[in-house]
Amino acid sequence: MASEKSGSLSLEGFTFSESWEKKRKRAKKIVEILTKTHPREKLLIGDPYRTLIHCIISQRMRDEVTYNVWEELFKRYGDIETIATTPVEEMQKFLRKSGVGLWKTKGEWIVKASQIILERYGGKVPDSLDELMKLPGIGRKCANIVLAYGLGRQAIPVDTHVNRISKRLGLAPPRVQPERVEDYLRELIPREKWIYVNHAMVDHGRAICKPVKPKCESCPLRELCPYAKGLVTDEDIKGNSKKGGK
Repeated sequence: MASEKSGSLSLEGFTFSESWEKKRKRAKKIVEILTKTHPREKLLIGDPYRTLIHCIISQRMRDEVTYNVWEELFKRYGDIETIATTPVEEMQKFLRKSGVGLWKTKGEWIVKASQIILERYGGKVPDSLDELMKLPGIGRKCANIVLAYGLGRQAIPVDTHVNRISKRLGLAPPRVQPERVEDYLRELIPREKWIYVNHAMVDHGRAICKPVKPKCESCPLRELCPYAKGLVTDEDIKGNSKKGGK
């Protein structure tokens, strides 16, 4: 592959030849089709704090279980002040009885993050990526989710669906880490479209571009997709490699 770069990003890790200009044009078309195919009337699931708690609960959990537990948690505890003063052991017990995985760790994160938001940020969830990532249980993906879905900011959370689909679509090299996938998407997709990328790719991943047996024959992105054309394979994506994306 040619060593053409855009900022700190390289085309060397891709499995097919395509210039940055062509990749940007293709990316723009992809996002337009995705957002039309998978529209959502409402992007926000609640205020920033509730979004943050939802994200903590959701880690390694099915969506339907996460939502039910999240809803019950706020019915029971009400607000940030109540949650911050709840004994960690009580929150852990609630999560365990609700069937939440990693309940011990998540219970501690929920209470301690609430305390920090009250004490350090005056009860308001911080609105920057760096400050959000200082909170217990909040990594880059969750921080971006809070920015996008809680605050309505232009951000691109990279979860398992976004990671897989971005690589199949040839928008990121197949073996880079999720953090680098975000960098490629931010480079290729117009900023005003960032907030739509996560929800559109998540819906697309559930309905069509599934981990196993994706429905390429009925995919509206088929003509724009190198995976559908055999230029990117699941074998290319498997594993973690230090090649490409540097």
